[in-house]
Amino acid sequence: MAVSIVTYPLIDGRRIGMLTPSSNTVLEPYTSAMFAALGGEASAHFGRFRVVEISMSEASQSQFIMEPILEAAERLAEANPHLIAWNGTSASWLGLEKDRALCAAITERTGVPATSTMLAYDALLRHMGITRLGLVTPYMGEIQERIVANYDAQGIQVVAERRLEDKGNYSFATYPPEQVGSLIETVAESRPEAIAVVCTNFRGATVAQHIEESCGIPVLDSVAVTTAYCLHSVGLDPSRITGWGSVFKHVAQIDTLSAQP
Repeated sequence: MAVSIVTYPLIDGRRIGMLTPSSNTVLEPYTSAMFAALGGEASAHFGRFRVVEISMSEASQSQFIMEPILEAAERLAEANPHLIAWNGTSASWLGLEKDRALCAAITERTGVPATSTMLAYDALLRHMGITRLGLVTPYMGEIQERIVANYDAQGIQVVAERRLEDKGNYSFATYPPEQVGSLIETVAESRPEAIAVVCTNFRGATVAQHIEESCGIPVLDSVAVTTAYCLHSVGLDPSRITGWGSVFKHVAQIDTLSAQP
């Protein structure tokens, strides 16, 4: 009896590893939904390390020491990704140098190129020439003040901001998109050049396009910024992804060769 052997073409899509806060429940489903537009050309793979609180307490800050993150990156590297991204916003208050050092360490440890949400924001804001920014987060005032100060040091004035005074990372995901959208719309009244929704466990991405259409201001959600920048970094066109706001179009125009200062 003859045996029929069926062969299939190998799948050779771009694999992107995402380092994810352990208590985050938004970025994985949102990122996967965004990636779906590209079919098998790209896939996202997630690794977690412990993040359960966002504040200036010693316990909270100790969550971002390098070794546990590098261990999670090593596990992600076993999936042979083309890029590893720290999909979190801690450098918004700790400073961009933290993420630059972390990404260099990830590449040294794993051999895989690395980036982060806040490095993606940095490249995007510089590309767009933003000097007047609106800011929306779920964070505590002590965190927000540091974010505003860091942007000021980069020559970006935060002209309006809203926050929810919450420190529990898991709870950030429990605020509905409508509530996040209301915060964005309030900030839009000050007419910034763009509005950054800084937190990868916050539901800004699903309301971004509607608000942009109503107020004419780009809404740069953290999950969308990270997804778009990662796809662009591995040679795919993020502007093919629609329905999540203009961020994918803006990121597609970045010159990746000059994206990092």
